[in-house]
Amino acid sequence: MKKILLVLLVVTVVVVAGGYFFVNHAYNHNYDAEFPVKEITIVADSAKIAHGKYLALGPAHCAHCHTTFENFEAVERGEEVPMHGGFDFELPFGHIYSSNISSDVETGIGGLSDGQFYRMLRHNIKGNGRVAIDFMPFFNMSEYDIECIIAYIRTLEPVKNEVPENDLNFMGKAILGLAIKPSMPKGTPPEFVKRDTTVEYGEYMAFSVANCYGCHTNRDLQTGEFIGEPYAGGFKFGPDATTQQWTFITPNLTPDEETGIMASWSEEQFIERMRGGRVHMASPMPWGPFSRLDDIDLKAVYRFLRTVKPVNNRIEKVVSPPEEG
Repeated sequence: MKKILLVLLVVTVVVVAGGYFFVNHAYNHNYDAEFPVKEITIVADSAKIAHGKYLALGPAHCAHCHTTFENFEAVERGEEVPMHGGFDFELPFGHIYSSNISSDVETGIGGLSDGQFYRMLRHNIKGNGRVAIDFMPFFNMSEYDIECIIAYIRTLEPVKNEVPENDLNFMGKAILGLAIKPSMPKGTPPEFVKRDTTVEYGEYMAFSVANCYGCHTNRDLQTGEFIGEPYAGGFKFGPDATTQQWTFITPNLTPDEETGIMASWSEEQFIERMRGGRVHMASPMPWGPFSRLDDIDLKAVYRFLRTVKPVNNRIEKVVSPPEEG
């Protein structure tokens, strides 16, 4: 019996040690071989830069994440702030810091080729070949819109700001090594998407640009896996430093008559609410950038959300103060 217990103990130690070794090395996997950088050059013109600026400061809300908390209110007001990164996302698996996407060569994206930048937006792979936590939902964005964002970001003034490395705990390293993989487009991304007020364009905006799907669909923060019905809400933010210790649960955006908020909103009410901006300072939604969407985008998103499958999912309390979080 003692020999059996000893053998089991040795096997357990070997398995645990092997798992620890594997996790601490697998999370730094380099994807350069699987996803080689394309040799492309983005030809920028005034139209591309203008559209890229609209996307980056509006629906794609780049400025909402790629700056520091001190600039938060300026972003809400629509001011152009340095996108020097450093925003600290405090998650169960560690601290994730937004990248410096100013044109600084040493600490920003100034040293990246257009192909490396493109790969980051399309496949979520950083310039060093390692996968990033998938906060950016741009893998199905049109070729033109990605080019426009790159063209605009290239115009940002260089700001030297050495952003800390992500501080992952063991669980975070395991998730990054085993669960977080490069993003893959769903089918072939479109070359160009016509801006209009159709349901089809609204679906493109809600899924591929503004990330309504990513926040208003419940997901497991331990693995990043989506576990809820699309747009039915239930995704929990906080309590953490980002939400000032409040807890936010995303509402149900489906047109379910009993539990979905879209069931009772007219198009005019939806636009008025989006233009109304932030009600709660610590809400994780980028209200400032979204309030500056034009009528075409807002009408299209509304019309799309009215067509999604109704899901009966009652969110009892969307906002909870710190003592209740």
